[in-house]
Amino acid sequence: MEDRIATDNTADMCACCHHKNTPRSGKEQRQLQSRINRIIGQLNGIKNMLDDNRYCGDILIQIGAVESALQSLGYVILQEHLQTCVVEEVRKGNEDIMAEAVELIKKLK
Repeated sequence: MEDRIATDNTADMCACCHHKNTPRSGKEQRQLQSRINRIIGQLNGIKNMLDDNRYCGDILIQIGAVESALQSLGYVILQEHLQTCVVEEVRKGNEDIMAEAVELIKKLK
């Protein structure tokens, strides 16, 4: 019974996506994967710069680039969430989804 309660509570936490899955087209998936792969490449570059004892200013510039890339990715995902999950829930009459959306926006900064 406790397992069922935990599962039910988990589903309730994500009001927009009952199965915590957002269907994306193959093109959308490739674009997101491409972005994250670039970010991973940038992070590996920073690691190599640290290993090579590169100039602090150069490393900081790269850190800023990674932060910007992550922020941009976050906004793409947020836009997708608002246009799909949130719209769907509002149409169903679930106005509580707006509070969740505001909290997600706050977490992005």
